[in-house]
Amino acid sequence: MKKVLISAVIFGMMSTGAAFAAGTSQSNTGCGLGSMLLGEAANDSLGLQLLVTTTNGISGNATFGMTSGTSDCKTPSRIVGNERLNEFVVSNIDSLAKDIAMGRGESLDTMAELMGVSADKREAVYAQLQANFSSIFTSERVEAADVVDNIVTVINS
Repeated sequence: MKKVLISAVIFGMMSTGAAFAAGTSQSNTGCGLGSMLLGEAANDSLGLQLLVTTTNGISGNATFGMTSGTSDCKTPSRIVGNERLNEFVVSNIDSLAKDIAMGRGESLDTMAELMGVSADKREAVYAQLQANFSSIFTSERVEAADVVDNIVTVINS
């Protein structure tokens, strides 16, 4: 047991220099303590990627890093913090799909209100959503959370 602990400490000390030199967010293994310790070398092998993932899971800091933009993580660009919007889409996904396909409707008006889209911009937003229907509803089994993300992506593009 002592040998394993000593090996882990030595490995961690040797990897620290690479972690500080990396300076960019990881793409495949995410971010957090594991990515900071192993740096971009972790992207070269499955074993190292698993080690990064395990380290992040044990330390639990990657989740905090993703929401705060720390631990070598980037803050997500598409955050919809409106829980009422998410609940609305879950409850009304079918009628919302119909309204987006038509480019008008009550559920579309409600969604725009929840998203804070001003009344003078709604027609343009509705037309944009209608034109990108297949990008929003990517399949018959699309999840409501994906629909919300897709709508935000279309509106922000």
